[in-house]
Amino acid sequence: MSEPLCNAIQASMDAARQVILFQNRRGYTPYQRCNACGWIPQCKHCDVSLTFHKFYNKLVCHYCGTSYAPMTTCAACGSHDFVQKQFGTERIEEVLQEIFPLAKTARMDMDSVRGKNAHDQLIQNFEQLNIDILVGTQMVVKGLDFENVDLVGILDADGILSFADFRVNERAYQLMEQVSGRAGRKHGKGKVLVQTSQPTHPVLMQVQQHDYDALYNDEITKREQFFYPPFSRIIKLTFKSKIREVVQDAAQIFTSALSNRYKDYITGPAEPVINRLRNQYLMEVLLKLPRNAKMLEQCKKDILYQVAVLHQEPRYKSVVVIPDVEGYSNLK
Repeated sequence: MSEPLCNAIQASMDAARQVILFQNRRGYTPYQRCNACGWIPQCKHCDVSLTFHKFYNKLVCHYCGTSYAPMTTCAACGSHDFVQKQFGTERIEEVLQEIFPLAKTARMDMDSVRGKNAHDQLIQNFEQLNIDILVGTQMVVKGLDFENVDLVGILDADGILSFADFRVNERAYQLMEQVSGRAGRKHGKGKVLVQTSQPTHPVLMQVQQHDYDALYNDEITKREQFFYPPFSRIIKLTFKSKIREVVQDAAQIFTSALSNRYKDYITGPAEPVINRLRNQYLMEVLLKLPRNAKMLEQCKKDILYQVAVLHQEPRYKSVVVIPDVEGYSNLK
């Protein structure tokens, strides 16, 4: 919580106006780290760090939902010295209560609105001015129209801009524009404060100027340069198995078979950033095809045929192959 943001929140409350703070991470802290050796508690079923939820006093995997008791002893070195890294909506709510003890704060995320009517009740309370500061994830971004909000704070723009996806700039712009639109919807201009360590990032400058044309021109040039949509069609194949060696071999065999026809368009196989989920090891293969309908249809047929061939081998019969054609998980 930077000083300019705190001052702006206080000014809004002094004027009897409301504030929305956006952070795209729920929980208290996204991960804990041993201060002695750097060990980070991870899920037993997924290769991801565990998020600490202070309200439930549990470590939770946000991928498979498994919960664990809080770590007090490092499994690597035996130290009891843990530090909490980064911050989620639960932590922000706590900090706000410390800085603004007289303010009425609330949180809108998957943890706080689980009841049947919890979401509607929270929105109603905010509309009736029973809440001064609302902290939330993407749930506060879309479709909400609060006339008394004059300040929106985006607390971690760097996190929004750091996803490993070729659409990251487009999606970051869209998300920040949407959450910015929650301020000043009825009376006068609203104010939006963005916390970042890279204030000259092109996307942040484009958001500041509401310059979609500049974003489009930058992105379309890079998409053409690196042969991404709309200049190509992408098929991502994800291979899953409980045995790492099996899924690695299956992905390699599959890729070799497709390379006979699609050598110039195929990338991989490679492990994704998160290479194990729910005790299943993952491998990925990417096909970037020209925008040719006949080639795309033929490629789909070839993939289905190679899946059938792969499953004829007893060793690979249990390997699951998931095709994703630009966000659609099927080949039809």
